[in-house]
Amino acid sequence: MILLFLSCGSVDLAKKYPDMIADMDPLSAGTVEAQLDRFFSSKVNKVEIETVFHPRLNAVSLEFKYELLKYRQFWDESARKQFAASLELYKRDFEDKKLVNNSRKTRDVYGKAKGRVEWEASKFTKTRVSNPTIELGYRFKENMPFFTTLMRSAKEVMDEGDSSTPMDSQQISMYFTRAQADELVKLFDQTWLVGLLGMKYNPVTDGVEADAVPRDNYREYGDL
Repeated sequence: MILLFLSCGSVDLAKKYPDMIADMDPLSAGTVEAQLDRFFSSKVNKVEIETVFHPRLNAVSLEFKYELLKYRQFWDESARKQFAASLELYKRDFEDKKLVNNSRKTRDVYGKAKGRVEWEASKFTKTRVSNPTIELGYRFKENMPFFTTLMRSAKEVMDEGDSSTPMDSQQISMYFTRAQADELVKLFDQTWLVGLLGMKYNPVTDGVEADAVPRDNYREYGDL
């Protein structure tokens, strides 16, 4: 991988961020809509989720509030590709009318991804971190078969020397219509993300070039 914006004296930075594609601060990649479980209800609420690209991590964080806490759910490049591939399997099953209303069997039917999540009550409180598994599948809600991600609960990762009691991260399900999931796939796309940095992306060598690249308009998709 070609790392731009790095000098010969940036070896330590490269070791700290082994997946880095550019030494740049996080930047917004856009917003998407999804559904989260409604408190004390079997229904869901539509929410707006901000997507933020982290060039040093080569990861996208989905940022949202849930049960009074702010979350940043990170998706590395491998997990983003798995999300896109799983969505295609879901859409094929949807078109073939193979979806069944049994959440225990369908919540991870399209695989699992390694995740990372950060959460805090406010900017003045401690930021907690865990590395949960994210399951990819689907679930019926309000008679609609949503494509879903289920972020499992996981033990907090503690800093060295931190003697406080570790917490477990919250288990959180996200529900996507096909149109919403397609929009997130667009924002997860590596070429799109690298384009935001004013670079070109070579999917064969996984490298980048410094020339700016025009970003294509993406087609709108139909809803459920």
